[in-house]
Amino acid sequence: MGSGQVTDWQGKNVTVAGLGVSGVPAARVLAGLGAHVTVVNDGDDERARAQAAELEALGVAVRLGDGDTLPEGAELIVTAPGWKPDKPLFQAAERAGVPVWGDVELAWRLRGPDAAPWLAVTGTNGKTTTVRMLAAILTAAGLRTAAVGNIGVSLLDAVLGEQEYDVLAVELSSYQLHWAPSLRAHSAAVLNLAPDHLDWHGSMEAYAADKGRVYEGNRVACVYNAADKATEDLVRAADVEEGCRAVGFTLGTPGPSQLGVVDGLLVDRAFVADRQKNAQELAEVLDVNPPAPHNIANALAAAALARAFGVPATAVRDGLRSFIPDAHRIAHVADVDGVAYVDDSKATNTHATEASLASYESIVWIAGGLAKGATFDELVAKAGKRLRGAVLIGADRALIREALARHAPEVPVVDLDRTDTGAMLQAVREAQRLARPGDTVLLAPACASMDMFANYNQRGDAFAEAVRELGAR
Repeated sequence: MGSGQVTDWQGKNVTVAGLGVSGVPAARVLAGLGAHVTVVNDGDDERARAQAAELEALGVAVRLGDGDTLPEGAELIVTAPGWKPDKPLFQAAERAGVPVWGDVELAWRLRGPDAAPWLAVTGTNGKTTTVRMLAAILTAAGLRTAAVGNIGVSLLDAVLGEQEYDVLAVELSSYQLHWAPSLRAHSAAVLNLAPDHLDWHGSMEAYAADKGRVYEGNRVACVYNAADKATEDLVRAADVEEGCRAVGFTLGTPGPSQLGVVDGLLVDRAFVADRQKNAQELAEVLDVNPPAPHNIANALAAAALARAFGVPATAVRDGLRSFIPDAHRIAHVADVDGVAYVDDSKATNTHATEASLASYESIVWIAGGLAKGATFDELVAKAGKRLRGAVLIGADRALIREALARHAPEVPVVDLDRTDTGAMLQAVREAQRLARPGDTVLLAPACASMDMFANYNQRGDAFAEAVRELGAR
């Protein structure tokens, strides 16, 4: 398929794989550009039928309950990011020589000649926070921007809408990067790499390689985590434009070409004259909300991308001060009887939970859910000494219980064998029983939520509601 101007699309046979948040807009856009669009979808439920009816009114053909068969004459597949690469549909496409793009690739190809450059962020954890911090900093610099990709405005809307942007802050998942072969960002950051979605990618090596695609063709800066060598290795392996620099971020004192922390200040030794000798103060650590270690790292990564785009130091400070964190990310819910209750339902994997547990000294940990192939030994071995107790919920809680028995056998564990809506209230009550004044009861599940809840938001809301009931008693 060509560069994506309208003439390229007229009469093209395009298959959109998957209804849902990316599939429906992609089908609409492609139909509007004159393509012959067929949507294939695994599910055939009430919601899918309603979406199908809307698309069929636009002349789009929809096949429900058959997401594996390649439609005859297909010249391109545009897939939802979550569909696994080993799906029969994609194997058939490969045999037939039909290219597969994701929604990110489609948006990239549809950009106009004067389109806003992309500052891209990926990593196992912290992507959304970093992208929203970056957008706040760019806004503070007077630039027209939006946080897009996995969050906020859809990429297709940002690229094709009426609103004009100077620069876009783009969150990209490993799934999206897998299906975006021609994406070339102005600058990009990989925040960290930890085992996640290995059931989808097949191996840690494949997962890392997909994350590393974000650096391909970068023009100004490849931002990496100096504490996570795997991210630096991805920079070394990337094919970038001449003059593009590797820029590290660290929670320690920065070396040349790094951003870091000195005496409670965020400082820049990358985007300054004579970086061997000079450093530029950007903000105070206390300008970061909340100033937990992993969140300071997010702020440094956002600052590095903004500075790569030429943003002044004062905008970094003003942007970080104006930034309000999302719900369910280390959100302090309440203090009850001298115990703090904190909702980090967004910690859906072990890496995020490790950062969360490292933020508190004495913790009653509420954990469990769908493990997604994760193991918990390393997490428990590191955090064991901080645990006052643990309350385990969800389908795969036995995996955490066994890790606790191996690495922290002295920690009292409550194992809740129920998955109904009242389980969270009981979990919070059990946590209250274990906690002492000065402790933190921390919901940081290290697991996905879909065994018991619609999503991590609903899980966090259930926790907050349970805490409010404690306080009301």
